[in-house]
Amino acid sequence: MNLGLKGKVAVVTGASRGLGRAIAMGLAAEGCRLVVCARGQEALEAVREEITRLHGVPVLAKQADLAVPGEPEALIKTAADHFGGVQLLVNNAGGNRRGKFADLSDQDWDDILTLNLKMHLRASRAVIPFMKTAGGGAILFIGSIFGREAGGPGLSIYNATKSALTSAAKIMALELAPDNIRVNTLAPGSIQFPGGSWDRRVKSDPEGMKVFIADNLPIGRFGTAEEIADVAAFLLSERASLITGACLNVDGGQSRSLI
Repeated sequence: MNLGLKGKVAVVTGASRGLGRAIAMGLAAEGCRLVVCARGQEALEAVREEITRLHGVPVLAKQADLAVPGEPEALIKTAADHFGGVQLLVNNAGGNRRGKFADLSDQDWDDILTLNLKMHLRASRAVIPFMKTAGGGAILFIGSIFGREAGGPGLSIYNATKSALTSAAKIMALELAPDNIRVNTLAPGSIQFPGGSWDRRVKSDPEGMKVFIADNLPIGRFGTAEEIADVAAFLLSERASLITGACLNVDGGQSRSLI
């Protein structure tokens, strides 16, 4: 299927590894011009070189810490200045800080609220004028199934921030629909990729992870980053022109949510 993304300018955050890297690769395969962002310059350059070698599309690698106020806006401006506009934004970077609610500090909450929510809202706010100028666009937040249902003890910050992301995206979608700007959230389940948390657990406790898979993953395996990337590319494309304000599970049946 031709997704009609060739020549579109896409900004992907957290693109040096994992889901962000796979999404950037998937968009490059569709012919997008890319701005990839991460905190580590060396890993980011490696991704840029690989995308260029495999797909031959223009790629700008922008090292930035988007948790710093002003950096998300600077990233979007750099992308627009370099390519003459931005039509697609993938808000992927994020993190977690586990702990019992009673033990977590205001600083813990502030840090992860910025990492999982505020910096994505800042980047999205900054990109809207460029999308309006382009006649439309698409914003995609990478959330989690644990933004749609309880993730369990120790995940109060993660759950709350991912839920907030989905909620904000819904309202943004309603407000931006008249401008032909679609806003969606993609909610991955347990995804294994090199260097990721599930990959580390599989290596350190293979027998325990077999039990986890049997109890939690109906398809009998972890998902892959490429499977997330395929859905992300679709949601960003005009093939998904009627989809906005949605949060789509991509989890192999892992989620217990009914909606």
